[in-house]
Amino acid sequence: MLDINKIEAETEYYIKQLNKRNADFSKPLKEVVKKNVLRKELLKKVEEHKAEKNRLSKIIPSLMKDNKLKEVENCKSEVSKINIQIDKLDKEISELENQINTSMLNIPNIPHDKIFDGKDEEENIEVKKNNLMPIKKHDVSHWDIATKFNIADFDLGPKISGSRFVVYKNTGAKMVRAITDVLLSHHSKNGYQEFYLPLLVNEINMIGTGQLPKFAEDAYKVGDQYLIPTAEVPLTNIHRDEIINADLLPLKYTAYTQCFRQEAGSAGRDTKGLIRLHQFNKVELVKIVHPNESMNELEKLLKDAEDILNLFKLPYRVVELCSGDIGFSATKTYDLEVWFPSQNKYREISSCSNCSDFQARRMKTRFKGEKGNEFVHTLNGSGLAIDRLIAAILENYFEDDKLRIPDVLKPYFENKEYF
Repeated sequence: MLDINKIEAETEYYIKQLNKRNADFSKPLKEVVKKNVLRKELLKKVEEHKAEKNRLSKIIPSLMKDNKLKEVENCKSEVSKINIQIDKLDKEISELENQINTSMLNIPNIPHDKIFDGKDEEENIEVKKNNLMPIKKHDVSHWDIATKFNIADFDLGPKISGSRFVVYKNTGAKMVRAITDVLLSHHSKNGYQEFYLPLLVNEINMIGTGQLPKFAEDAYKVGDQYLIPTAEVPLTNIHRDEIINADLLPLKYTAYTQCFRQEAGSAGRDTKGLIRLHQFNKVELVKIVHPNESMNELEKLLKDAEDILNLFKLPYRVVELCSGDIGFSATKTYDLEVWFPSQNKYREISSCSNCSDFQARRMKTRFKGEKGNEFVHTLNGSGLAIDRLIAAILENYFEDDKLRIPDVLKPYFENKEYF
């Protein structure tokens, strides 16, 4: 959530920055500022009424002492009228605050000043490529490879749960377990605290990280709770409503979870395979940091995610997202994209984002700074998306009708060369 008072003070700047997201935010911003100005005016009236009420209340004892009963009654009558006015104004203020809060929850983070201005993903900037194994091109899809080697069953998933579900079996089930161990072990060695988390969270947690209300259609709601779309939600909310000692920053957290998304806006996209599932596996990285260090920490977060692709020796590239393509809560984002030979292109396998204080304001997560309590900055990234990693392994390690085992996984498969 953005700071409404900063928006009011620098309205044109915020309109300019938010409009870089390839949408017009001038009307909603001006409307919310107008409501905030009115809210402040009403608060001022309330304070004036309270001051007058206090003045009258203080003179009543003196009037009673002097036996000026008529004046006492007049004062009491005036106090009653003031109380009615205060109650009325409090209700108006409460309604305005609800309207302002609702509006602010639907306004995204501002793109950072130094990121590239662009309309969509076509205008993202390639930062670098890293070809740790030769770039291959073939027409055998990862789902055909998975079926051939009995790694995944793409018919059993729909039979049990419906479209966009998959069942890993035999070697595939073991591969999920092995990769999870490799990822968590690596991140733990890099100083991330590992958590094992509930998959259901309360609504306030989804609001805290920006999933609600913006992405309500993508969420799976179970009663009054939500299945997590990513471990970012519970990990980042660990410190909701807390004031953290500055000496503890940065905090680095990781977790493996299954994640759940309806993929409401992806009809017709990646209907086959492991790229876009309703239930998927992911290891998440979250950082809670000092505001002065968040951009440096973003570069470190990117490297931590890159390290996994280097471990598996997969060809990949790093892309900096333009202003029109960054996510709702992000101010700057890097995407890691891994090579898929059968598609002859790179596909996203991780997004590493700096959310500045956007999520922290929603969660009321602060630290004790030199200037008092300040909002932390939060960062998150996939480290990595396991199903997409498996898909990339299948396509890049498939050769001569055989499927090689990546070196990092060989200890889990009796050091064999092939699956």
